[in-house]
Amino acid sequence: MKTIFRLSYVNLIIFILISCGGKNDEGRPRKITPIKNEEVISKDVSKAIDKWIEEFHPSAINRDEQRMELEWFAKVAAPYRGLEIKSVAEGIKTHQWESEVLTKAFYEITGIKVTHDIIGEGEIVDRIQRQIQTNRKLYDIYVNDADLVGTHLRLNSALNFSEYMKGLGKKITNPMLDLDDFLNLEFGQDYNGNQLQIPDQQFANLYWFRYDWFIRPSIKKAFKNKYGYELGVPLNWAAYEDIAQFFTGQNIDGQKVYGHMDYGKKSPSLGWRFTDAWLSMAGVGDKGLPNGLPVDEWGIRVEDGIPVGASVTRGGAANGPAAVYALTKYVDWLKKYAPPFAASMTWSEAGPVPSRGNVAQRIFQYITWLSDDAFTSPESPVTNTDGKPLWRVAPSPHGKYWDEGMKVGYQDAGSWTILKNSVNGKEREMAWLWAQFCISKTVCLKKFIVGKTPIRKSTVNSDYLAEREGDFGGLITFYKSTVENMWTDSGPNVPHYPLLAEQWWQNIAPAVTGEVTPQQAMDNIAKVMDELMGKMKLKRYSPILNPEIPENEWLKRSGSPKAYRADDEPKTISYDELIKTWINIQGVNL
Repeated sequence: MKTIFRLSYVNLIIFILISCGGKNDEGRPRKITPIKNEEVISKDVSKAIDKWIEEFHPSAINRDEQRMELEWFAKVAAPYRGLEIKSVAEGIKTHQWESEVLTKAFYEITGIKVTHDIIGEGEIVDRIQRQIQTNRKLYDIYVNDADLVGTHLRLNSALNFSEYMKGLGKKITNPMLDLDDFLNLEFGQDYNGNQLQIPDQQFANLYWFRYDWFIRPSIKKAFKNKYGYELGVPLNWAAYEDIAQFFTGQNIDGQKVYGHMDYGKKSPSLGWRFTDAWLSMAGVGDKGLPNGLPVDEWGIRVEDGIPVGASVTRGGAANGPAAVYALTKYVDWLKKYAPPFAASMTWSEAGPVPSRGNVAQRIFQYITWLSDDAFTSPESPVTNTDGKPLWRVAPSPHGKYWDEGMKVGYQDAGSWTILKNSVNGKEREMAWLWAQFCISKTVCLKKFIVGKTPIRKSTVNSDYLAEREGDFGGLITFYKSTVENMWTDSGPNVPHYPLLAEQWWQNIAPAVTGEVTPQQAMDNIAKVMDELMGKMKLKRYSPILNPEIPENEWLKRSGSPKAYRADDEPKTISYDELIKTWINIQGVNL
């Protein structure tokens, strides 16, 4: 998911001032035991292709097309047989499958040995940092969150795939790559549309709820009697809060139920809880996709790619009324409506909790967790005996500062990234082949079935998933809809994602425990982000802070930062009606 690490001010200076020069540490490709008999290789590869076509069933393309694609990999890899590269990714199911299955397939077809390490997210970014600083290679290629694209473009650290595919990498670019088939390719692009990162997996945060409870006549009647409107998918935070209050403490089917699920432990993942679109859902930023301009969902004002401030006094919104409202609701709901243990949990610990069967809804559930057996097994308390989900997913509701035209939610986009100053020659070429193999049409549908992290339109529109759309609780329907593009990553506006993201969890935690007020917490975040951005001297689009003026001067202007707003009237929609509207975004006021 998200990446985070700590930097001292000394390391910061090193990191942001590092030049493009320096000695590369390419080294010789590491040898493994080569296969010498070319005739045997040919036969073995042919058999391997037959084998893996079967293993990669179902696929979005037919078997002849699979064979064509895999034979291309085998042919173009001929100069690299017997060589080895290293890649790395975080520990979610998708990447574990790549490490355990795709590395074997790639080796048997291409003869290239890949060690695909699975490590913690913080470790990944720490190693990226060291590799950029020293130009000494640790990995040939990283699966690195597209949230860091703003960092990469400002440090000029990532290989420009757009240029590479047209130039030096043209002969080793898969003719069936089909960039137009990718979902949200723009997540990994710079301001000029250059592709600095290529998606390997994506997962949205969506509203999750117990559909079976929401349609139960007795529960629907009780809710309407209490609140005066129909129980359904909440379209705004006012309705979500009512639903959370209604379910919390009830006894349903012999168990105590909670109306909300979250997490609050002081740890890096607490920051992700906010930078992963919580503020945009509240309505902190401006209109515009993917991230709002001039103020994005972090509350950072960006003008022509230049960050100019996070504090309201500089035109930002990180400590404005909308941001304070967002933190206030988070703290209140965690204390009032979530299980008591939620406050001591991290992101990874909290992810599977709704599968226990005693949570009515979650305002955003990262869909990667829905790949767990706990959500899909016939033995699960949140499925029928045939494994069909009793739950559904839907768009997360938005807060009172949200305006039409803003993003609605977050998508994590783990993306292939090659650090250009330390990976060259055959290692770069092999790394590019390996990345393309992992995102090929041959394997992408099977990879989705394993990890629930789609990257291709051909995957979500496949006949196989069309026949099983109901098995995924609305997930496939969401990705086929016209609303999917309203869920985005953090985007290029964040000038130094790892360093700035660290400030969020450290300052949110005291608000969770009550040591500071939400206003104080957001004031601290805005202040420290401005201080750090003011010290940054990056290669491109380096921050230049606006001079401070009184907050009221900014709050009187249109757009973000936004002045105080009164509470919304609660609004809901039936899930079945919502599904119908997903084919036409104008059909529902998200």
